Amino acid sequence: MSGAAHELDDESGCDTVKLGRQESLRLLAGATYGRVVFTHQALPAIRPVNHLLDDGMIIIRTRLSAQLASIVRADGGTGEVVAYEADELDPILHTGWSVVVTGFARSVTDPTRVARYRRLLRPWVNKTMNAVIEIEPKIVTGIRLVPHP
Repeated sequence: MSGAAHELDDESGCDTVKLGRQESLRLLAGATYGRVVFTHQALPAIRPVNHLLDDGMIIIRTRLSAQLASIVRADGGTGEVVAYEADELDPILHTGWSVVVTGFARSVTDPTRVARYRRLLRPWVNKTMNAVIEIEPKIVTGIRLVPHP
């Protein structure tokens, strides 16, 4: 290697296209996993989770002993503010999409709904996932990275 800094051509990157709420949620529904962002000890915490979108709500499963479940249970049912992000990016072409949702996370306690989500959403982690959390999307933003013409 010559030691010279590699110069980037700013004109060779991709363009970003803003996505509307419906398109963003459609892409999120097709994603298999994402990252939930919440506050733990006054600092941001991020956990990868798989999810499903059901009737406009993002559904995830976790353990009752997990930090997120503890925070959501402690909020008294009003909803803990969280963010949820999912994407599909091509590391070679630098194209794809990214969706970020900000909303309220609440515990799902209705036994019928809990049983339904246990059937529909199989956690990837080999641990007992005995808590179901729904995230109500309030702010939905998305971008698509497309090749620069």
